[in-house]
Amino acid sequence: MNPYVVVKEFEKKLSEYTGAPYVVCVDSCTNAMFLICKRLGVEKTILPKQTYLSIPMSIIHAGGEVKFEDREWSGMYQIKPYPIWDAAKRMRKDMYVEGSYMTLSFHVKKHLPIGKGGAILCDNKEDYEWFRKARYEGRTDGLSYHDDDIEFCGWNMYMTPTQAIWGMQLMANLKDNNPDLIEDPTYRDLTTFKVFENDSIT
Repeated sequence: MNPYVVVKEFEKKLSEYTGAPYVVCVDSCTNAMFLICKRLGVEKTILPKQTYLSIPMSIIHAGGEVKFEDREWSGMYQIKPYPIWDAAKRMRKDMYVEGSYMTLSFHVKKHLPIGKGGAILCDNKEDYEWFRKARYEGRTDGLSYHDDDIEFCGWNMYMTPTQAIWGMQLMANLKDNNPDLIEDPTYRDLTTFKVFENDSIT
């Protein structure tokens, strides 16, 4: 039996919970954001000054540019002007925004504290199939690479069966309307870091 079947089971449970037609689990929220930005070919983006620094770094690594603005947010925020949402601080029943690409985090401080891991939520089947292959070196799930016809270079970003099992166990006690998580102390203004010091638009 393919041990990664359990990852598909976890993805199915997340789909039923969030309302997203398609879910792809990966090894971190950071890499979930990277894959989305790579797939959509993001260029110029705008995001809040106060968020976790891996988000703008993911955008840059995917080939995009980042600018920061003063913006209050709770639970999740949009990577403007794209239909991309960083939802690392939210986990609620039917939270999926139609037509969007959303990221979830399973960091130890999040609603599903697996320790490490993330997920992509979307409703585009073609993109969903690309994400599934991209996280796994361009390979098709369930096929030996000896038998696969790999069409593009992917990345090593897949979730392990152990993480998925732990995630499903945690979901057994997950409520429908969880409060958004609050960062304490609050996120540092990213434009105060040398790497981003010239990227403010306000």
